[in-house]
Amino acid sequence: MSWVVPLADVKVPEEDVQAVLDCIENGWLTMGPRIDRFEKAFAEYVGAPHAAAVSSGTAGLHLALLAAGVGEGDEVIVPGLPFVATAAAVRYAGAEPVLCDVLGVDDFSIDPERAAALIGPQTKGIAVVHAMGYPAAMSQLKALCDEHGLFLLEDVAQAIGATFDDGTQAGTSGLAGVYSLFSKGQLAVGEGGMVVTSDEAIDARVRSLRSHAMTSVTWDRHLGHWNTYDIVDVGFNFRLDEPRAALGLSRLPRLDADIEGRRRVVRSYRERLGDLPGLSLPWPDQAVERSSHFAFPVVVRDRETRDRFRDELAERGIQTTWYPSIGSLAAYADAAGADDLPRSTEVADRHCCLPLSSSFGDEQVALVVDAAREALPAAESHLKV
Repeated sequence: MSWVVPLADVKVPEEDVQAVLDCIENGWLTMGPRIDRFEKAFAEYVGAPHAAAVSSGTAGLHLALLAAGVGEGDEVIVPGLPFVATAAAVRYAGAEPVLCDVLGVDDFSIDPERAAALIGPQTKGIAVVHAMGYPAAMSQLKALCDEHGLFLLEDVAQAIGATFDDGTQAGTSGLAGVYSLFSKGQLAVGEGGMVVTSDEAIDARVRSLRSHAMTSVTWDRHLGHWNTYDIVDVGFNFRLDEPRAALGLSRLPRLDADIEGRRRVVRSYRERLGDLPGLSLPWPDQAVERSSHFAFPVVVRDRETRDRFRDELAERGIQTTWYPSIGSLAAYADAAGADDLPRSTEVADRHCCLPLSSSFGDEQVALVVDAAREALPAAESHLKV
């Protein structure tokens, strides 16, 4: 389908194309010098001592959990929204995710009080997701983890560039922060991820496991630093490649501008949709400047309204999406906590995400706003018939 306004719009300027082309013409495509430069630049951007590039954000979560010592018999508390990768990574590590409810339709973040009630003898840590680009309540969660001797892992897949009130970036407060470089995100290279940490042992473990737990990698041997290798553990092939690192290096200097472009669109949406009857906007206005805006969610009356609202928007050429409660997914219906997620279920039923891109101008914003103002009354009217 050809959308009038797509959910996301990734622009790849000529400088990005040339950066990747230079890499391809150079002939070194696996982990090499661009990976090293990308890791250093990324660590500097977020304000962390270490950053390790991996093949995806999900792979990064997997490796970070293993590096934290998670294994069979352990439990890790994860939020019931917005995406399955956090819970899946816990199972990859041989442990069980315990699904925790979120705060509600005004804030899709994990509920610290509910998390506290779920801590048990098998609990190893808490994985927090900075949902939709908005930082979660890290001070409360850190205090909770410190009290119980748990690790705190940050899933920052949706929130690179988001900041707390003190100016520090999301992803730099816990044991490790895991970022995604997926195409819909703020720093899009297609696939890829980063694991950042201030813990040297965690960084070393992630770096080893991402490349088969080899004592040296191909680039080391190419430079003559090693002439052989050993395998010291059961590792994985979770490496990022050089062309994606080249693309990331080219795009990273524009990341702040991209985030500010997203904020500009979000401000405009909130100003023009804030008075629409039957529609509410999660998070307060003052939180907008701290978010990096992965998505722009809106909340309506109920699931029927939401589904019809999306249909009406689609008929007008506006693409939307939504996130199900993790407990509603077939593979996680038996997960601990899956039957006790009333607010996650309510958020899942009532929200949808409107198109968002830093490249949107007034024309695209107006198209989405006008369509929403027409679609919601049409959806509500249809349901009353």
